[in-house]
Amino acid sequence: MGVLISRALDTLFNRQSNFRILMLGLDNAGKTTVLYKLKLGEVITTIPTIGFNVESVSFKNVNFQVWDVGGQEKIRRLWRHYYSGTQGLVFVVDSADTERIEESASELQHLLAQDEMQNAVVLVLANKQDVSGAVSVAELSDKMGLTKLRGRHWYIQATNAITGDGIYEGLEWLSHSITVNGN
Repeated sequence: MGVLISRALDTLFNRQSNFRILMLGLDNAGKTTVLYKLKLGEVITTIPTIGFNVESVSFKNVNFQVWDVGGQEKIRRLWRHYYSGTQGLVFVVDSADTERIEESASELQHLLAQDEMQNAVVLVLANKQDVSGAVSVAELSDKMGLTKLRGRHWYIQATNAITGDGIYEGLEWLSHSITVNGN
C-alpha cells in the first residue's frame, strides 16, 4: 500500500516515476521500429537486432527504461536473462505474418509462465495493422491466448509502427496500468 501512495504522490507533484519495460516478440515484428518511434518520434532504418537496444523513453510523468531484445529463434533462449526487475512486458506481434502467429503465441505463453514475469503487466502490440491480410485485434487476442489469461493485467492495441498509430495509446495504457498496479 505504501508503494501505491508513494506513486500517487509522485504523480501529484509531477516527479517522474521510473519503470523497467521489456520489449519482446519474434524477429521482424517491429520492436525496434516501435522503440525508436517512441524515443525519436520518427522512423529509422533498422536491421535485425542481434543482442539488445536499451533506451529511456519519457511519457507524461513516467520514464520507461525499454529493453528491446532481438527476436531471432537462436536469441530467444537468452530472453530469460532480461526478466529480472521487469515491471511491464510489451510483446510486439506482426499481425500480417499469419504463419507465425502460433509461434508468437507459444513464446508469449512461455514468457508469462516464468516466475520473474508474474507481476509484469502485459501490453501486446498488434503491429502492421495496415498490411493487407493482417489479423484483427479480436482474432489476435484469441489466437494469442489472451482471452484465457486469468489473474494477469493485459491489453492489446492495434498499431502501425511506421505511422505511430496506436503506439501512444498503448503507452498510455501501460503507464496507467503500471502506476495503478503498484509494480
